[in-house]
Amino acid sequence: MSIENLSFPVRGITTRQVKAARALLGWSQTDLAIHSKVSEPTIARLEAVDGPLRGRAETSSKILKALVEAGIEFIPENGGGAGVRLALSSALKEL
Repeated sequence: MSIENLSFPVRGITTRQVKAARALLGWSQTDLAIHSKVSEPTIARLEAVDGPLRGRAETSSKILKALVEAGIEFIPENGGGAGVRLALSSALKEL
């Protein structure tokens, strides 16, 4: 899945979802910085503020693209709470 195919706007992603995605992947902020080509201090600054992922659109897109390419699926709010999950195909690769 690409970030262009998300069923909700990139700006609808929250910092909690980014942190949860990193946790599912076992990634540190350093790992995300390497995969997204966004500096670690920028990632730390973005994650420090609870709520919608803020910052430049290009930066957010790089972060989300790295997570999606690693197998993360973002789940929209839809009244049941926003979340993330590891795509089945990515989970199977780890077996």
